[in-house]
Amino acid sequence: MLEVNGLAVAYGAIEAVRDVGFTVEEGQIVCLVGTNGAGKSTTLRTISGLLRPHRGEIRFLGRPIHDLPAHSILAAGIAHCPEGRRLFAGMTVEENLLLGAHLRRDRRVGRDMEHVYDLFPVLGERRTQRAGLFSGGEQQMLAIGRAMMARPKLLMFDEPTMGLSPIMIKQLLETIAMLRSGGTTILMVEQNALAALTLADHGYVIDLGRTTLSGPGKELLADQRVREAYLG
Repeated sequence: MLEVNGLAVAYGAIEAVRDVGFTVEEGQIVCLVGTNGAGKSTTLRTISGLLRPHRGEIRFLGRPIHDLPAHSILAAGIAHCPEGRRLFAGMTVEENLLLGAHLRRDRRVGRDMEHVYDLFPVLGERRTQRAGLFSGGEQQMLAIGRAMMARPKLLMFDEPTMGLSPIMIKQLLETIAMLRSGGTTILMVEQNALAALTLADHGYVIDLGRTTLSGPGKELLADQRVREAYLG
């Protein structure tokens, strides 16, 4: 479904990503793990069109997308649930969800919103309240719901469990697994390598802007290099 080859991305003179490559097969959960500053979030921002690579290629469903604007990439079927949630704090739950569907012209938006409320009942109960009043976990639910409203083929998560309680982390990871079982392919960046690789069909380790290791999630969990570097 997604192919990233030889990706290099810079912020001015600083090259944050030097040589990242990986693939995501349809129906998989794929996780990118690595230390802070390794280039994981930059990679997702480049896939979603927020940044432009100066080298390399990104292909989605066989089509190159690395030169497309962000709204065209979203329309093609890639939604991005960003680090820090990036909600509109002064807008209601319902208004934030509708923004996730702003490119759609079909008549199923209302039905999909009800599906989000079924998945996260607290959002349905507080649909008219402003997002800025919510806890971190509730805001993450809303960020996931907003991304779901685009009906993506590929849904990217950037640090979805950051700053959340163990109970909320467990609930969100179960939700991500449920989305995959419902037919959505998942690409996830996650600092919690143990949780990420336990969930993942396949994982890639990114270090200093380069892909250094890859394999099935459980195999990477058992790799001594991964255990020493990311699992303590």
